[in-house]
Amino acid sequence: MAQWTILVLSLYGVLHGQEIQLPTIQKCCQDGMTRAQNGQVCTILPLISSSHICMIAQEQCCAAAVRDRLCDNGMEMAKGQGACERPFFEGDPWETNISKMCCDCCMLGLMMASEGLSCERQGLLLGRWCAYPAKTCCGKNTTEETEPSTTVTEKLEAGVTVTHMPPEGLDPCRDSKCSQLCVGDGLCACLGGYQLQNDGVTCEDVNECLNGGHNCVLGQVCINTEGSFRCQRESSCGTGYELRDDNNCQDINECTLGTHNCGAEFVCTNTEGSFRCHPKERCSGGFLQDAVGSCIDINECVAHTSPCLPGQTCINTVGSYNCHRNIVTCGRGYHLTEDGTRCEDVDECRTGNVCVDHGCVNLVGFYRCECRTGFIFNIITKLCDVCALCLDINECRHYPGRLCTHKCENTEGSYKCSCTLGFKLSQDGRNCEDVDECEANPCSQECSNVYGSYQCYCRRGYQLSDNDGITCEDIDECALPTGGNVCSYRCSNAPGSFYCTCPPTGYTLAHNGRTCLDIDECAAGRHTCSVSESCFNVQGGFRCLSFSCPPNFRVAAQGRCERLTCEVTQDPASCFLLPLRISFYNISFLTNTPVPADVFRMGPSNFVPGDNMQINIVSGDEEGYFIVQQHAHGGEISLRRTLTQPRDFILTVEMRLIRYGMAHLYVAKIAVFVTHEQPI
Repeated sequence: MAQWTILVLSLYGVLHGQEIQLPTIQKCCQDGMTRAQNGQVCTILPLISSSHICMIAQEQCCAAAVRDRLCDNGMEMAKGQGACERPFFEGDPWETNISKMCCDCCMLGLMMASEGLSCERQGLLLGRWCAYPAKTCCGKNTTEETEPSTTVTEKLEAGVTVTHMPPEGLDPCRDSKCSQLCVGDGLCACLGGYQLQNDGVTCEDVNECLNGGHNCVLGQVCINTEGSFRCQRESSCGTGYELRDDNNCQDINECTLGTHNCGAEFVCTNTEGSFRCHPKERCSGGFLQDAVGSCIDINECVAHTSPCLPGQTCINTVGSYNCHRNIVTCGRGYHLTEDGTRCEDVDECRTGNVCVDHGCVNLVGFYRCECRTGFIFNIITKLCDVCALCLDINECRHYPGRLCTHKCENTEGSYKCSCTLGFKLSQDGRNCEDVDECEANPCSQECSNVYGSYQCYCRRGYQLSDNDGITCEDIDECALPTGGNVCSYRCSNAPGSFYCTCPPTGYTLAHNGRTCLDIDECAAGRHTCSVSESCFNVQGGFRCLSFSCPPNFRVAAQGRCERLTCEVTQDPASCFLLPLRISFYNISFLTNTPVPADVFRMGPSNFVPGDNMQINIVSGDEEGYFIVQQHAHGGEISLRRTLTQPRDFILTVEMRLIRYGMAHLYVAKIAVFVTHEQPI
């Protein structure tokens, strides 16, 4: 077997930045040689390790074994046949090249031996790949001492890295054609992610996604790149996101890209995964914008939970609110608690000898002396006085404003306190405290308690009744001054809101819920035209049109008839008076179109100097809504009177063209459909 030198390089830092131990390279090389002996292709070997160095060793040892076999075939041919013609060898061109080279070099060695020349080839620079076959074949017939042959496998198993140095002054890699790497014996190698081609020079990208050399996990798809690969997630990011190269989802800014559907009166604001449309004219703080753009005051006292601090009362104002501090004033017989939030009764009987020698009874906010016989309790001095003449005393008159907080009513031998509307008498019988009227649900919708009273509010779409101030009445948005602009067709009021509708046929409601859009019945297949008729869409409906050519005419194309050859007709003289061509056109425009407005242009396809044209409306314009304006190269049919109601016209327009002294007649049948601007 021909001996090929393999330089096993430690590609530390060149290929993958990892150092590979020699036993691993031996195993990889042995696997490559074994697969070469089994006839496998060296460039698509199954990987036994994820190391790029192992892959190179596996591939190059496989290629070396293949070259050994091909070179042996060439030397056997030289020894057996004595000829090295290329047709004698089988395989691809690169395989036959190796076999023929070894055959030729072996023939040279046999010739040197037959002439008695030295097998050391003094003065003969054959090159490394040719020198060994020549020396081997020459040495078979001489007694020269030759170096014992050692195969690649034996040297690898012995743990030896073989490096045959080239002759002095000869560098086999200096003029190498290797596309990436050249090893010491002139052989080519490739970087990680590439494999050597059959030409032994070119490196081609390895598709790790096809040969299973990737490490993508479940849920990822492998995408091959030049010299490597990347793993990309299979599942999409969902609406409003895009997948980045690092497999992370990034929000799409629809406002910047212009992919939003906000109208001209709205401003687009990007959000995470979506966007929002906000009106350009916004209400100031404390107001809410309703459906028609009006600003309605927000009742912060109802809309927010406890907008004021404890001990304060919320009072709504237009566009804002105020917090009023609840002033705690304790009346006589009470004192503030330690936290200062409420009043509690004072037990006067324990604070001292308030009744002197009489009995003392503590009451809530008050006390009473149990006077002995012959004494009467003085409510002012709160002492027991000698009863000279026991008569009723009007305490309310004698002590005005001192006994009761609000109202004082005299009774037999005493008095009674009462409170004004919105307040109730406290437990001491003298002071008054606020009543929370909202607990009784006096309002039809929302209620806010205020000191001594309450205030009713309504939800969006309702307004407070001017009659009782507590009932909420529905706002008829359709009847508002701006109601005519809310819906393009018809506005229907609903409790607290409204909705728009369109005519039952010919229109559909747009996504904004207000505008009516025309339905193209022809495109949607919702028309009733027969097979022989053609459907033409107009605003809010459609027309079924029938197209047929009159006698002595044939159909030349859709919407066009051409005159038959007059010589084949029964009356050629009358035939020549007929137009050369009759064309049919369909036109639609809206009512109240500003005039003058061009409707149709007519003229020859090419203009020849000396042409004389005459264009006239023959029929269909009996009321004079249209006019013909002549030009040098043709004419225009224009609308000269405003049409305020829908109408259909069938205009017959003739164009007489005199060219080179001959008259030619052309006719255009124009169907004009005038429809409403908006559904009514």
